Order: sequence, then structure tokens, then C-alpha cells
Amino acid sequence: MPTAKQTETTAARLTPAERARLGKEARRACPRSAHATFQPAPRRPDPVKLLEGQAKSRVQELVPIRYGRMLVSPFTFYRGAALIMANDLAGTPASGFTAQCCGDAHLSNFGVFASPERKLIFDINDFDETHAGPWEWDVKRLAASMAIAAQDRQFPVQAQEQIVLATVGAYRDAMTRFAGMSNLDVWYAHLDIEALLGEVADQFKPKMVKRTQKGLAKARTRDSMQAFSKLTQTVDGQTRISPQPPLIVPIEALAEAGGLSREEVFEQLRSWLAIYHDSLSYDRRVLLDQFHLIDFARKVVGVGSVGTRCWIALLSGRAQDDPLFLQIKEAEPSVMEAFLSPSVFTNQGERVVVGQRLMQASSDIFLGWAAISAGADGQPRDFYVRQLRDWKGSAEIEQMVPAGMTAYGRLCGWTLARAHSRSGDRIAIASYLGSGPSFERAIVDFSQAYAEQNAHDYELLARAAKTGRIHVQAGL
Repeated sequence: MPTAKQTETTAARLTPAERARLGKEARRACPRSAHATFQPAPRRPDPVKLLEGQAKSRVQELVPIRYGRMLVSPFTFYRGAALIMANDLAGTPASGFTAQCCGDAHLSNFGVFASPERKLIFDINDFDETHAGPWEWDVKRLAASMAIAAQDRQFPVQAQEQIVLATVGAYRDAMTRFAGMSNLDVWYAHLDIEALLGEVADQFKPKMVKRTQKGLAKARTRDSMQAFSKLTQTVDGQTRISPQPPLIVPIEALAEAGGLSREEVFEQLRSWLAIYHDSLSYDRRVLLDQFHLIDFARKVVGVGSVGTRCWIALLSGRAQDDPLFLQIKEAEPSVMEAFLSPSVFTNQGERVVVGQRLMQASSDIFLGWAAISAGADGQPRDFYVRQLRDWKGSAEIEQMVPAGMTAYGRLCGWTLARAHSRSGDRIAIASYLGSGPSFERAIVDFSQAYAEQNAHDYELLARAAKTGRIHVQAGL
């Protein structure tokens, strides 16, 4: 399968009409209606075994927390089941056009954050699994997440279908618009969420608008200063990250468990930041050099990521009221890689960073990577680094009504199309999708079928917990 780069290079040598013709011709080999079906492979791997395989490379004491978070509901299970779905998607039809994919494009991996220009923008916000591959995989993962979340909210079947239709329809409409735009206009396209809300507020109930505005205001408070007040304490006159075991474990506790002093571990971690420092552009290095390191801690994050090695670093600038929190997160190979071509990057952290920059309209100024010997075994591991918080906000799914989830799905569909348009052949993909609802109707059927499969897999994990096959730590 060609990479996204190869596809785009080929597309650049063809006229728009030739690219559009390729899209229409692809319908013969892969009809849009073919996307409707999902049939588990005859020898489909045991989903619990796939999760157990992932757990082998993770911090063992944290793996039960991952299972506990996945077992909250079929939706939270889905959030942690990117590998399971990648295995299933490998056997589904594809048009043959590729793009840089998120690899885990479920609805909770979209949200708002600050651009360097200090505007709140809406975009994809998780790229641990990013990889070049079939654009349909991202669309199907997003659509199925909408169906599963709607079921989790106990919406009527008709509402579930409408949410998926709106999500995928927005993707198709946006891809059509991007197909008619210049390369630079596509690259500059972004979604200023506050400006958009002002334009469409009159189309929604005042209560929904007010709740959205409140959520955006809350997102603006989620920055390093807020993290500083929430996550730190003063110990013997020194600022330290507060312990919240097992979710946040300061280096003192980790050092003691490993028979080392705090200073020894601190200096090792400081050297990690020096390696990361070299991955930044010169101007960002100058900025980072204006901060000095104060403390480190290990932190549990997300659902599917639980158990991977993740650190937070507290730095201080001109004074105590000028903090910077960085997150240093382990990057393992994308779940897509086992079913597609290998990554062109030897460092998985660099893969994440480059994929994020390819897909996002605007990325964190401190985004970088490093290869580090981490852990008691001294094995080299890849990491990427970003700010822990920078005006970040995500949708409160448990508060959504059908109209709200439908509107949110449209935002996600538009955003995913824009992300794919930056690296894939948007003209060919738009031509393949066409002007009618054939594709989105097929994806509705796929989403319903995959939601059933996900519920079945969830029950298998629950059964594994009941029989003692896996150990679960719930409520964290």
C-alpha cells in the first residue's frame, strides 16, 4: 500500500480532472456500499489476548487500572480498544487512497485547545496511533464511536443513526469543499470554535449554547497555572508535585522503590529533557532555556494509554507565577503498523510529532521527542513531549442530548476531513465519496454492526475479570 507521501506526490503530477477520475474509478473496485458490512474474521484473535499482549511492555502495576477504566462501559472499552479495531479494519474494504491517519479517531480524541495565537481551536488532540493508511479507517473508528456513545446515552435507534449520518455527511461535505480549495488554503484552514459558536448560536437552544460557552470558559482556565495550583505543594520551602498514588507518583517514591536517591533520579530525568531539547526548533529552544526544572512525577493518563510510561515535569520561569508543565509520554509503534507498512520514522516519538503536525491546524509550541533509556531494565524507549495543559477542553459525553451529539459529530467530521486533506488526495477522495449519501448510509450500517461487536468484546473482558484471568483496579 502506498504511503500518504507517495499518494500526494503522485497526485501532484495529475490534473484535478485526472484525480477526480481516479476517485470515480475506485468505486468499481470498492463500491461505497461495500463499507456497510462488518463480518469478524473466521480466525479473529481473542480481543482479551490482544490487550494482554499490549500489557507486556507496560508498567505492570498500572495495567489493572487500564482494565478498570476500560470496564466502566462499552464506550470506555472502545476507547482502549484501538488495537482490536485496527485488527478488524485490516479486513474491511478500502478505496486505495491513503492519508496520514489519527489511528484512534474516536469522539473523545477531539477537543479544544489554544493555538500559539491564543485562540481556542477545535481539532484532533491525540496522535499516539498516527500512521499513514486508509482514510476510511479513521472515518469508521469515529463513526462507530458516535454510535457506541449514543447507545451509552440510551438514545433511540433513529437518533443513533442520525448522529452517524451527520458525522459522516459532514466529512463528505467538507472533503468536497477542500477538494475545490488551493493547497495553501487547505493548510491554513482551521476551526475557531468561539467564532463558530457566535455564527450558529441562533440554531440551538439557549441552554445548549450556554453550556457550551461555560465549557469553553472552563477550557481557558486549564493551563499550567491551574495545574500548578492543583498538582503542587510546598515541602520544606521547596515546590514539589503532590503525591496522588497510584495516579501521580513523585520521583522520591520511585527513587526509594528502586534503591536510589532523589538526586540520582532527578539528574537522569534532567538528561532526558536535554535530549528532547535538541528536537525543538532553535526559537523554541531559546524559550525553553528560560525555564528551569523543579520536579518530576509519574502520571497515569487516558484509558488506552494507561501503563505506558508517562511523566510530568514542572519547570519555572521568571518567578513562581510563571510555571510550565510538560508531559513526557512513551510512544510505542502505532496499532496500525502491524497491518500496514512500517513507519518511516525509527523513533516512535518523532512519528507521533510529525503525524500531529501533519494533521493538526496548529500544534503545541513545545511538541518534541526523544529516545531515552527508561525504566529499571535500562531499555531504550521513545517518548514525545508536549505541554500538559494549554487551554484544553473535551466534550462531556455524559451530558449530551441527541441534538448536541449530532452537532458535535459534524464538528468532528469536518475536522477529520480537513486533517486528511492535508496529506491525502482530497480530490480523489471527494470524487470517490460523491455528492449523495451512499457512503454515509453504508457507514451507519457498519457502525451498528461494529457496536454489537464492541459490546461482545466488552463482555469478554468483563468475563476475564470475573474469572481472574486479568486483574482489575476499578474507580481510578
